Amino acid sequence: MKTKKFDYGRWLLVLPALIVVGTLLVYPIFSSLYYSLTTKHLIKATYDFVGFDNYIKVLTDPDFFKAFLTSILWTVASLLGQIIVGFTAALALNRVNHLKGVYRILMIIPWAFPSIVIALSWKWILNGVSGFLPNLLYELGLASELPQFLSDSGLVFGTLIFINIWFGAPMIMVNVLSALQTIPQDQYEAAQIDGASKLQQFMYITVPHIKVVVGLLVVLRTIWVFNNFDIIYLITGGGPANATTTVPIYAYNMGWGTKLLGRSSAVTVLLLAFLLTVCVIYFKIIGRWEKEDK
Repeated sequence: MKTKKFDYGRWLLVLPALIVVGTLLVYPIFSSLYYSLTTKHLIKATYDFVGFDNYIKVLTDPDFFKAFLTSILWTVASLLGQIIVGFTAALALNRVNHLKGVYRILMIIPWAFPSIVIALSWKWILNGVSGFLPNLLYELGLASELPQFLSDSGLVFGTLIFINIWFGAPMIMVNVLSALQTIPQDQYEAAQIDGASKLQQFMYITVPHIKVVVGLLVVLRTIWVFNNFDIIYLITGGGPANATTTVPIYAYNMGWGTKLLGRSSAVTVLLLAFLLTVCVIYFKIIGRWEKEDK
C-alpha cells in the first residue's frame, strides 16, 4: 500500500497568508487574553499575574454596564434602520429599468467614503455654532435657537444613529439588490397567473430567496456596528457626559486614558465572548432556514 507523500508545495503557497492571519488575528487575541489576567500597564515595565481580578473589577463597574447598554441600543437601532432603509432601497432599485447603474452609484456614495471623512463632514454640518443644518433650521423658523445636535445629551445619540444608518444602509442595499436579481422571474409570472397578490409574492417568493443573505448581513453588521469606534469617537469622543460611550470607547479610555492595559484587555475579551455568543445564535437560526429550504 502506497503512503501518500506530504505536499510541501501547497503549504508553502499558503504560508504567507497563514503568517498574516497569525500576526493580525491570532496573536492579538491570545495576547489580550493573557494580559487580561495581569496588571499590565502601558507605562510600568513590570506586571503581576492577578487571575480574574480585572474581570471582577470590570463587571462591578457601573460605567461598563452603562457603556454596554449604550452599545446594545446603538447596535439594535442602527441595524434596524440600516436594514429597513437598505432593503427598501434595494426593492425600489430592483423595479427601476432605466439608469439603474447611475442610481446604484449615487446611493453607494456614503459607503465609499472613509470613516474619517464621514465623521468630520457631519461634525462640520451639525456644528452648534457655524454648522449648516442648525443655522438652516434656525433661519427657517423651525428652531427657536441653534440646535446642539452634538452636545445636547437628548439629541446626540439619535444624531449618531442617523449618521450610522446613512453610512451603512448602502452596503445592505447593494447586497440585497444582488440577491433580488438572482430570483427567477418565471416564479413571479407563475404567481401572477395563479392570482397571487404583491404581498403574497413578496412573502412566498422574495423572502425565501433572500432571507439567508439578509441573515448573513445581519451577522456581519452586528459585529461591525457593535465594534464601531471611529465614527462615534471622531464626532463626540464618547460625550457629552459619556452619553455616547460604547464598549469599544470604554476599552480605549481604559487602555489609553488610565493606561490599565490589563483591565482594558479584559473588556475586549468580554466583548469577544459576547459577540461569539450572538454569532452562534445567528448561525443556528440561519442553519435552520437553510434546512427548511432543502
